[in-house]
Amino acid sequence: MKDLDAVAALHDPVRRALYEFVAASGRDVGRNEAAEGVGVSRTLAAFHLDKLAEVGLLETGFARLGELRPGPGAGRPAKVYRRARTSRSVTVPERDYRELASLLAEVVHGLDAADGAIAAAARAGKRLHEPGGWLATLRERGYEPYEQDQVVRLRNCPFQQVADEQPLLVCAMNLALCQGVAGDDATAELDPKPGECCVSFSKNNSH
Repeated sequence: MKDLDAVAALHDPVRRALYEFVAASGRDVGRNEAAEGVGVSRTLAAFHLDKLAEVGLLETGFARLGELRPGPGAGRPAKVYRRARTSRSVTVPERDYRELASLLAEVVHGLDAADGAIAAAARAGKRLHEPGGWLATLRERGYEPYEQDQVVRLRNCPFQQVADEQPLLVCAMNLALCQGVAGDDATAELDPKPGECCVSFSKNNSH
């Protein structure tokens, strides 16, 4: 089971720390930066980063990082790592809720029932709302919020697979859900950014 192998790879604390560092960066990360970020040697970081790539949790590439490298090989592209877009989940025995979600989204779209689905998402978000705790709720649900230029963005879309198939429906439902979670603490809006969730937040001044 490939997903099980991928999840098992995160059992090692150093490997998990490296994965979380790369994922939180939201961009290509070199071996030196990753090593410094988690406080291990470059050699150890390279070993674990490559293991994470082997099981499909990270993707690799090459880029010039602007590092000063005197001597032979100076200026060569360095190996870099980024989080893989493919999601992983493990259930024993196997369950396939994503396929069911895709089918239900297709039915909703076919029945022209988007307004009802969006209203249901808004109600679900309101049930999840805790005054002052909206960011924690988003983290718990896998959105990976971070702040940039006074805007809270979401590094991960928990509904990515279904959103790829039914983007208008799923993104509208996601917006309604997120606004319900935020309540009066922040205002959610559609603000797509490549590789991230389509929703961003502006914090309300009174909160």
